[in-house]
Amino acid sequence: MFDPKKLLDDLLGSKVPGTQSTVRDKAGEAIQMARDNPLATGALAAVLLGSGPGRKITGSAVKLGGLAAVAGLAYKAYQNYSAGNPPQDAPRDQELLPPPADTPFHPAQAPQGEAEFALVIARAMIAAARADGHIDDAERAAISDRLKLSGIGSDAEAFLLEELQKPIDIDGLVAAAQTEAQRTELYTASRIAIEPRTRAERGYLDMLAGRLKLPDALIDHIEATVAQAKSHEVTVG
Repeated sequence: MFDPKKLLDDLLGSKVPGTQSTVRDKAGEAIQMARDNPLATGALAAVLLGSGPGRKITGSAVKLGGLAAVAGLAYKAYQNYSAGNPPQDAPRDQELLPPPADTPFHPAQAPQGEAEFALVIARAMIAAARADGHIDDAERAAISDRLKLSGIGSDAEAFLLEELQKPIDIDGLVAAAQTEAQRTELYTASRIAIEPRTRAERGYLDMLAGRLKLPDALIDHIEATVAQAKSHEVTVG
């Protein structure tokens, strides 16, 4: 069985422990394959391997790691929302920190367990990445080839490919988010996964926000916080 927390690190292109390499680095051959035949590989492969601009986060969010990065961004957005600040006033160019241990945003506070919620977050990211259309058998085969090259591991590869074949289960995702903090994190992870440039992508995120019963003002803060994480390198001492 694979480690769901490591899978999230891989999906977000986080640092491989003990090295300066990322899954994004390890997938160089796969990225070249995408350049050679971009229509065959499809956008989702780039998302899964961390090479697409849709979900690329930078700076300390990458260094923090998958679940902690999602939780940290969600907590940062929620704090600014709770303070009544406009989204554009969210702190910029600051090192992203994990949520305090005594808050419901900290991964260790997950009611269902940290690893289980990491799996929920991974499923949410994959569902969001699929929001703009159907992935056919040829595209799935190309994705499978890229995943093998990435070194992500056979169990994790099997999980990802199985997720690609299932219908998107928004009901299951929403039900798995048991607290307000988890609902905020689930939307944050989904927003990280895609840059909503199409009606289908924007519509999916809007529907997800509605199903999660998140206030519009909080969504605005999440949007602003994730956009900053994608566009600003953060200096870390």
